[in-house]
Amino acid sequence: MKPLIPSDATSTTALAAGAASDREDQSLHDEILTRLRDHIVEGNIPDGGRIPERQLCEMLGISRTPLREALKVLAAEGLVELLPNRGARVRQLSERDLAELFDIMGGLEGLAGRLACENITDAEIAEIEGLHYEMYGFYLHRDMHGYFRVNQLIHQKIVEAARNAALQSTYASLAGRIRRVRYAANFARQRERWGEAMREHETILDALRRRAGSELSDILFKHLRNKRTAAVEHLNEGAPSASEPA
Repeated sequence: MKPLIPSDATSTTALAAGAASDREDQSLHDEILTRLRDHIVEGNIPDGGRIPERQLCEMLGISRTPLREALKVLAAEGLVELLPNRGARVRQLSERDLAELFDIMGGLEGLAGRLACENITDAEIAEIEGLHYEMYGFYLHRDMHGYFRVNQLIHQKIVEAARNAALQSTYASLAGRIRRVRYAANFARQRERWGEAMREHETILDALRRRAGSELSDILFKHLRNKRTAAVEHLNEGAPSASEPA
C-alpha cells in the first residue's frame, strides 16, 4: 500500500526539484527582463512609442504573460508606462524632466561618492578599478552596449559602497527613469562626449583610490551635469537614434 505521507527522502527530493525549478524560472525571468530593458534603453522603440508586444514575444521567444511581468518591473523602474487596457509605452521625458532628474541624480551620486570614500574597502576599490579597465576596453572597440553596461555597474558599485540603504533605495527608484537617456546622451557630440566621459571616469577612479570624498563628490556631480547637457542636446538636436552605431 502506498504511504499517504512521503518518506523524508521523497520529500527532500521533491523540495530539491521544486527549488531547482524556481531557480530556472527566476533565471529565465531575469534574462527576459535584461534583454527587454536593453532593447528599450538602446532606442529600438522611440520615446513615447507603444510597446509592440507581439513583435517582442516573437523576438524573445516567449508568451505574453512573461513579457507583461517584465514590463511591470520596467514600469516600476520608470522606463515604461503601463496604459490601462492599452498595453504599455516608453516613458517620454521633457527637457525640464531631464534637468530635474539629472540634478537629483547628481546630488545622490555626489553624496554616495563622499560616503563611499569613508566606507569602501580595498577589495571594492580593486573591483571598481577592474570594471574601469573593462569599460576602457569597450571604449577602445567602440562597443557602446558593453561600455554602457559596465559604466552603470561602476556607478552602482560606488552607491553600494556608501553603505546607506535609504540612499540606495532612492537612487534605484530614479535610475531607471533616466537610464535610456544616459545611454542616448553618448550619441550627442559622439566622439567628443564619449572621450570626455572616459576622462571623467579616470578622475573618478583616482579620487576613489585616494578616498578623497569631497573631491569625488564634486567630480560625480559635474559628471552628471555634463551628461545632462549632452542628453538635452540629443533631445533638441534630433541626434542619431541610440540604435544606430557610434
